[in-house]
This record gives sequence, structure tokens and C-alpha cells, in this order.
Amino acid sequence: MHVIAPSILSANFAKLGEEVQNVIASGADWIHFDVMDNHYVPNLTIGPLVCEAIRPLTTAPIDVHLMVKPVDRIVPDFAKAGADIITFHPEGSEHVDRTLALIKDSGCQAGLVFNPATPLDYMDWVMDKLDLVLLMSVNPGFGGQKFIPATLEKLRAARAKTDAYFERTGRRIRIEVDGGVKVDNIAEIARAGADAFVAGSAVYGAGKDADPHRYDSVIAALRAELAKT
Repeated sequence: MHVIAPSILSANFAKLGEEVQNVIASGADWIHFDVMDNHYVPNLTIGPLVCEAIRPLTTAPIDVHLMVKPVDRIVPDFAKAGADIITFHPEGSEHVDRTLALIKDSGCQAGLVFNPATPLDYMDWVMDKLDLVLLMSVNPGFGGQKFIPATLEKLRAARAKTDAYFERTGRRIRIEVDGGVKVDNIAEIARAGADAFVAGSAVYGAGKDADPHRYDSVIAALRAELAKT
């Protein structure tokens, strides 16, 4: 199943609750929640209180992407705030295996995030704790960037690793791609191995002040492209 996860980083923060509800009503599957600390990445966004505020507004999974360092301190706060999935960058943890265990012990699905220049080797030793692998197709920190084409090769390599793991264990690890995903490239990304797609500006940029159903057409267009794969 293909998952579309709009990033609220590109939403209208003055109407964030409505933005979350409207995008889910328009057919999105997850809410992608970008957390930046102005330390690991050069930007500052939102924290657990915002996650807690939007949690009662939707039953859709909240997919929290932690771009913070250190990461362990904040994991339990997001779990308590209602996160369903928590992913982090291996560079943000002193002990990757321990951080993954902390996320799972907190009741959430766990995943690793790989920057464009971060090797996939980290995942080889913790596959048993991974529910998700998130590949950044831009350098983290800001929305609206262009997709880095080399991500497709890396995506194929990640899919080969997770497919081999599935053959051994019967357990599937989802692969998500974040950055520059839009209607004209989502099918190519899916064919390379992704099954979850973070689309921020592509979705929330579809018109800031239109009616509540303004996201219907762009999400339908993304799904139509995915149906071709």
C-alpha cells in the first residue's frame, strides 16, 4: 500500500488544526511532523506541545521526523504527545540501537533517517528494530527544495536490503522518501522502491486560501501517478 504523508512544515500555521483535518479529508494517509532544533539542522520548527494539540483532531498516524541532536531526551515526550511513528538520524544518537529500542519501548514504530550523503550501513545491524527507513532526497532543514536524483540509486539499494530481510524473516520494513516529491516524479520514486511519500509544498502549496477541499485534486493526482507503477 502506498502512503501519502503531507508535511505540515509547508502548512499554514495560523490554521494548523484545520490544515491537518482538511488534508486527511482530502485523502492523505499520515501527517508528517518535522522537528528541527537549530542545532542538528539550521532551522527551528515545532515540538511535542504542537503534536499534542493536533492529536485529538485526527485518527491518522502522526509520523514524527526528529532532526535533533541529541535525540533520546525528546523521544518519550513525543510518544506521550501522541506520535505513532518516530524516526531519527543516526548522527543524532550516540547509540542507534538503544534509541530505536527507546522508541519501541515508548509504544511507537521506529525508523532511521538517512541524509543524501549518509551511508545505509547503519541499518544493517538494527533491522530487527526497524519499522521504517526514511531517505532524505534533499538536505534536511528546509521545505521546498528540489529532489536529488542520486536518491533513486540509494533507494534501490535500501529496497534490496529490506527485501532480503523480508525473505529471511517475513517482516516488511517500509521505505519512505522525503524531499522534492511531486506529481511528476512520484511514480519514478515508487518504481525505485518507495512505498511512503512525504509531500509538503506539493500538497500544501496547492492554494493557501481556497476552500477546504483544495487538496483533493493534488492528492488524487499523486495517487493516479502511483497507480501507474
